[in-house]
Amino acid sequence: MASTFLLEIGTEELPADFARLALPQLQERVQRDLADLRLAHGDVRVSSTPRRLAVQVKALAEGQEDLCEERKGPPVAQAFKDGQPGPAAIGFAKRCGVDPAALEVRSTPKGDCVFATVQVKGQPALSLLQDCIPAWIDALQGRRFMRWGNGDQRFSRPVRWLVALLGTEIVPVTLPASEPVVHSGRCSRGHRLHPGGVEVASADDYDTALAAVGVHADRQQRAALIQSSLQERASSFDGALDCPSGLFEELVDLVEDPRIIQGEIADRYLDLPPEVIVTVMQSHQRYVPLTRSGVQPDPLRLASRDVLRPEFLLVGNGLASADAQIRRGNERVLSARLADAEFFLNVDRKQPSADRREALSRVTFASGLGSLLDRTERIELLAASLVTALQLPAATADAAKRAAHFCKNDLVSQMVGEFPELQGLMGGKYLLEEGETREVAQAVVEHYYPRGAGDHLPQSDAGAVVALAERLELLLSIYAKGERPTGSSDPYALRRAGNGILQILWDRGWRLDLFALLRQFAEVWQQQFPDFKVEAHSLAADLVLLLRQRIQSQLEDDGYEADLVQAVAGETLSDQRLLADPLDVLDRIRLLGSLREGQRLGALQAVVQRAARLAEKGDLEATVLQADAVVDPGKFASPSETAMHAAVLQLEPLAAARSYQQLADALVEATPALEAFFDGPDSVMVMADDLDLRRNRLNLLGVLRNQASVLARFDLIQN
Repeated sequence: MASTFLLEIGTEELPADFARLALPQLQERVQRDLADLRLAHGDVRVSSTPRRLAVQVKALAEGQEDLCEERKGPPVAQAFKDGQPGPAAIGFAKRCGVDPAALEVRSTPKGDCVFATVQVKGQPALSLLQDCIPAWIDALQGRRFMRWGNGDQRFSRPVRWLVALLGTEIVPVTLPASEPVVHSGRCSRGHRLHPGGVEVASADDYDTALAAVGVHADRQQRAALIQSSLQERASSFDGALDCPSGLFEELVDLVEDPRIIQGEIADRYLDLPPEVIVTVMQSHQRYVPLTRSGVQPDPLRLASRDVLRPEFLLVGNGLASADAQIRRGNERVLSARLADAEFFLNVDRKQPSADRREALSRVTFASGLGSLLDRTERIELLAASLVTALQLPAATADAAKRAAHFCKNDLVSQMVGEFPELQGLMGGKYLLEEGETREVAQAVVEHYYPRGAGDHLPQSDAGAVVALAERLELLLSIYAKGERPTGSSDPYALRRAGNGILQILWDRGWRLDLFALLRQFAEVWQQQFPDFKVEAHSLAADLVLLLRQRIQSQLEDDGYEADLVQAVAGETLSDQRLLADPLDVLDRIRLLGSLREGQRLGALQAVVQRAARLAEKGDLEATVLQADAVVDPGKFASPSETAMHAAVLQLEPLAAARSYQQLADALVEATPALEAFFDGPDSVMVMADDLDLRRNRLNLLGVLRNQASVLARFDLIQN
């Protein structure tokens, strides 16, 4: 017979992010332990509210099935004396719980040994669960765990009750390390505004019992209810929800009985920039702003009236009778927050952005690296070098240099001091208000992009230049200081900065010789920080290594298969080849991906690999792409050699020009010539006894291998 098992861990209010950390752990642990205990079961469902974690296991067997297992004992020579069981056999039989006479002798690869057949009686699920439940609670991990009272129990918040039922029967469990001691039962607790407890008659009645006391216990159903209710209310205003996934998940984990309440922004505050209002609502108050339908995003917009609707939504956890009071209270709190923001904005507007530059000199960037003003000047230096290296138009270059000059000024503004999330955005808006060009203001906003994985990238060339300069300055300065990312520790987000450089170059389609630039900038940084005893060559080499790793990591994050990543950006590729043009790596892996998708990669690989395996027996350098320098047509002894030579000559200009698509097509077209060279009626013996003839043929194959290697290391591609 099978029954539903229920475990509810009742607590004081849990942090909103704890459920997302704990539920996967709880599900994995429960499923693993039930499998180890040989307890058959159906679906395992984990859920949560702010005051509880719950596990429901459908169709859990009432106990283990009896187990018959065979155990191997000592060798016969040790087990028996004069044909009778000796001390070793008797001891083994006793450990197995069988009569010595029941032992059997069987052959093994190591000789004859004694075996015992042991019947292990299955234990009831009730007793097994008694041991599991405390272990499941203790095994959960999360941030900022605590102890309470005089007990030793550790958990995210104090555990106050336990419901543990197998069908209708209580699973007796005690948490003695808790203070006060917690005993399991069938009594749960409802919503804070529903006083008293609620008895859960059986594990199957859990959701119904809690619903009667104002608790939506199923997290998925609660999330669906909140989503549909928010969407319905937004549609009634012809607005669109501005509710990022992180905010939505937090709202789901903050309430047990969700109610959608509408508030309104005071009209005077709609003159504030929309990002200010949205930041206050989402980050500080957990409200859901409503945007007007059809409005295009513009980070340089100065007022919210044409972007945001005056209405906003919040997810309440109170009674319907209190909706009006809750609305008024939240509107007052929002107005107070926005009044602060309005004050900071007005103070900032009294001081031009240019005047804040001096204040940067009073803010330390990092120990030994000077002030924010020093950092800004280094960013300007890098931006000037980048616009020259990229050969950008004069107007774009001027905008990038001016944006680099202003890019950090808003860090000492009142608004960014209160709302750090708005750095860059406020700087751009202030500059636009003061008469700077839109291109300069936009570049200041965009130089922080991308802030992380999945974030949008700079949309302007000037913004992309300053973003590159900012990340290169961070890498050069922190590496010059002697700090490196290690394991999971990367306090300056250097890996993210490396990824950002690559994403920007790939998105803009820019070909930039990072290898040469890093060596050039390393010399400058060596002179700027003599106290660090920076060695330019070592600094450049360390940064090259970081960017090599970032190329591989970013390609895999973008969904490219690991073998293709190794083929175009593996360790065998030289640093200079890889970083002299990171866009070249993207071009090649895109081509390989399309060839694999079109099922043409296998044929191309077969052509190259057969030639490459034999070419390894020669001594031709991997850089040789021209056949005329190493192959003598006068030594050809077969038409197949002539045809092969013609194919290689056709590949030469394509490999030299890195015309990858045409090179791949030509390699596939060379298949008949290669097959005739090896297997046709005019085929040749590559490893001929004549050493000159052998070298000539190996060189011919070596040139083909080298030409193909311009595209990829085909030996690293898996079929």
